[in-house]
Amino acid sequence: MKKELIVSHEDELTKIALLEDGRLFELHEEEDKTDFVVGDLFVGKVRKLAPNLNAAFVNIGYDKDAFLHYQDLGPEYLTYKKFLTEVNSKKHESSSLKNFEIQTELNKNGLIDKVLSKDDLVLLQITKEPISTKGPRVSTQISLTGRFLVLIPFDNKVSASKKIIDYPEKTRLKTLIESIKPEGFGVIIRTVAEGKKVAELHNDMNELIKKWDALFNNIKNLKGTGKVLSEDDKASSIIRDNFNADFVSIICDDAQMVADMQNYLEVIAPERKNIVQYFDNHIPLMEYYNVEKQLKQSFGKHVNIAGSKGAYLVIEHTEALHVIDVNSGPNISSNSTNRTHALTVNKAAATEIARQLRLRDMGGIIVVDFIDMGDAKHRQELFDHMKEEMSRDKSRHKILPPSKFGLVQITRQRIRGEKQIKTQEDNPNTGGEILAPIVVVERMGEAIRTIISTEKGKVYLHVHPFVEAFLTKGLSSIQIKWFLKYKKWVTIIPRDSFKYLEFRLYNSNKEELMSYSN
Repeated sequence: MKKELIVSHEDELTKIALLEDGRLFELHEEEDKTDFVVGDLFVGKVRKLAPNLNAAFVNIGYDKDAFLHYQDLGPEYLTYKKFLTEVNSKKHESSSLKNFEIQTELNKNGLIDKVLSKDDLVLLQITKEPISTKGPRVSTQISLTGRFLVLIPFDNKVSASKKIIDYPEKTRLKTLIESIKPEGFGVIIRTVAEGKKVAELHNDMNELIKKWDALFNNIKNLKGTGKVLSEDDKASSIIRDNFNADFVSIICDDAQMVADMQNYLEVIAPERKNIVQYFDNHIPLMEYYNVEKQLKQSFGKHVNIAGSKGAYLVIEHTEALHVIDVNSGPNISSNSTNRTHALTVNKAAATEIARQLRLRDMGGIIVVDFIDMGDAKHRQELFDHMKEEMSRDKSRHKILPPSKFGLVQITRQRIRGEKQIKTQEDNPNTGGEILAPIVVVERMGEAIRTIISTEKGKVYLHVHPFVEAFLTKGLSSIQIKWFLKYKKWVTIIPRDSFKYLEFRLYNSNKEELMSYSN
């Protein structure tokens, strides 16, 4: 799979698009002045206890207090508390944790008001960004993430990702990390560490120790509360978590960011730093790589399923959950051939749903109503396919097997607000809003593909004159592309009486086959 990272910086906003084989799978946005990113570390002050929630609200400088639940204190909280107190009072003057006295582990069933008091200082890490009216969610269980390793203070264990299933390789990695990790720290070996050489792992460990040293010095010099360590910027963190041999290019339109990413790659993969390229063109980067076009096509209530001959998703959002309905379109019935076709459409829908969850960053409970399948083998095949498609999703998730009626329940962790992108535009005819023109053109193509599968004669597309000019312009017009794709010529007729994005399809007998009007 060919991966590309498209990074655009404009008006103090960075947009990062992850393309896989040219298709948009993830979109991240980050404001330059954002001070609260998942992974950031703060020293905060307890402002209020909420014993009924077994939680505390902590001031870290955001307009809404951070939420700290008792379960997020972690078993080593008392050790962290002692560490913070001794660093602030200059009793502990080295970042080394060798011989640091470990305190009694916290009772996991304890009460918040027995452990914390108002105005206590606590070392925190953001685990969920502010969403809507809620402040950030935080934890006192600190971890520093590298490309191959995760460093955990006050924990001597070395563990490896469950996804590393080769036992000799897992043993090799654990033995190696045991020999290089500093005393007083635990390490989690990430899946991407599998097969890596000693030098690469050692370099990653050194970078994590540098982070810990920076954290220690920032705490020592901090007066009161504030941020003590920043997570990598979004582009670097995506490179860190996703970078592998599948990446063929990283394109950015900001010279300083290009330099920063090349410097980052110089550390983690010096032989690949030249894949970062500077983009300098009058056409905006996101438009040049069709990201804006794909956004218009991928967001909204209705989403077409690629390669399914007219099937589409209907995505609804409620306060408590998301509901996705798989609609087969006009070409399915109950005979045995179409029962197999139902499985084919459902598998294509599962692929698109996995993409939509990542792209929109949908979290919580998602219920998918697939096309009914009476065959238990087909339901199992769909379930296996859904798990395979979701395996590339970095967010924690769980998928339940489909019910007899085709319902699949998914839970997915959300650490940021769900993306909402407006796909409608101002209506030039009457005011109000209409679908984006690019989405309507895509619907025309889907309608043509569905109709020509049964219509043997000529097909005529009636549209507004402006749209007719757009569809027919140039030697590589959309009309020509349709002909090459569908092996059938579609005659386009301009209609002065039509609304801007209205279209109708007719056969040679002037019988209407389909219409759309907004």
